[in-house]
Amino acid sequence: MGCYKCCMRCLGGVPYISLVATLLCFSGIALFCGCGHQALTETERLIENYFARNLQDYITLAYLIEYFHAARQTFGEFRSTVCGRCLSTTFIVITYFLAVVWLLVFALSALPVYFFYNMATTCRTIDVLSETPSSINQLCVDARQYGLLPWNAVPGKACGMTLSNVCKTREFFLTYDLYIAAFAGAGITLLALLTYVVSTTYNFAVLRYLGRKGLGPRC
Repeated sequence: MGCYKCCMRCLGGVPYISLVATLLCFSGIALFCGCGHQALTETERLIENYFARNLQDYITLAYLIEYFHAARQTFGEFRSTVCGRCLSTTFIVITYFLAVVWLLVFALSALPVYFFYNMATTCRTIDVLSETPSSINQLCVDARQYGLLPWNAVPGKACGMTLSNVCKTREFFLTYDLYIAAFAGAGITLLALLTYVVSTTYNFAVLRYLGRKGLGPRC
């Protein structure tokens, strides 16, 4: 029984919430960076083939892909440490800051999902109206309206059967799925950081309270 009580005492001291949050955080970052980088690469191909003829129109996207690749390597080498019982205010501030950053990333990652959803919806409408070519040609998806291309990009949009053919390509379905996965990864990471915020703030408050009562070490 003595060994059993010792084991239960040790298991009771394991920070399960922090462990789960850590697994969610690294899983979300890996999912977001991996799928997001590949999705941007496929997006560059779609834009090059159907939405823009001039390289300068989507040069910003190419730079973003390079930056995203560098960020993925940085996150892949990232390691975090926990200060044990003595939580520092700096760690809490950093956690709050990262939560705000990933909240913005989560919001921005919804934009390409919304864009591809509108493309898929428009393509389904085109398939329904395929017997009336005059109506089909008026159905377009303009990448410039979503900020993916500058307003002077030519043609900048795809209409009618051209758009329908885009939606039937392998690149379209693959890119759509990758953006959804990246969006989910950003959401998982945000959830993990919010869990960190709650748990670290609570633990810090408890330790400060125990320190004032003389029941534990002060930070």
